[in-house]
Amino acid sequence: MRAIQGALIISSLFNIIIGYSKAWAYITSFLTPVSIIPIICLGGLIKFRSGFPKLGECIEIGLPMLILLVIFQKYMKFIGGRKNAIFEKFGVLISVGIVWAFAALLTVSGAYNNVGEQTKFSCRVDRSNLMSSSRWIRIPYPFQWGAPIFKASSIFGMIVAALVSTSESTGTYVAAARFSGARPPPVNVLTRSVGVQGLGMLFDGLFGAVVGTDVSVENVGLQGLTGVGNRRVVQISTVFMIFFSIF
Repeated sequence: MRAIQGALIISSLFNIIIGYSKAWAYITSFLTPVSIIPIICLGGLIKFRSGFPKLGECIEIGLPMLILLVIFQKYMKFIGGRKNAIFEKFGVLISVGIVWAFAALLTVSGAYNNVGEQTKFSCRVDRSNLMSSSRWIRIPYPFQWGAPIFKASSIFGMIVAALVSTSESTGTYVAAARFSGARPPPVNVLTRSVGVQGLGMLFDGLFGAVVGTDVSVENVGLQGLTGVGNRRVVQISTVFMIFFSIF
């Protein structure tokens, strides 16, 4: 953990420098639709292993979730001959609630009592141990794992990861603007975003996070699915994340 802290702190300077020094602006000036589309596609494809492979680990839970989501998002929102904003914007939450209740019913009924441990871990709703293994209140503080260790191998590896993450983030910013109906972000917005991403990585390193700050491709996909592109939604979500990281 201390080596990761040191690597995050140093690699964050890379993002901060290329972001606020406008160096990334020079690089993005060469981006065209022909070059940005593969970046956006790769940003989504690298998340494939978190999708269908995970669904296959518990098909009786994952498949109903997928079917319900498609029904709510593509068909139920047109109930009554007009667009229903409830199913369009909250289709994911409704689907998760229904499927979780279904999984809880299977767990209580003993459907997974005589299956393998991996199936139990993937399908049962009582195997995460999040409540029993977490403190009720835990306030993070800088260098909670001790003084950071600066190792060249870890630092260079993290810098490469930061560069890849920056490229992926650039494509994701363009996709987010497209889904929200806005114009493509100008160069100064892209560079400022990269700089802020570096500041986030710096705080990650100071507070002992395991990973650095990155753009969530999943959230952009969710934005395209629900059609919600309001900045206030992100701000409220941030408050929730800060609250639940402490309590």
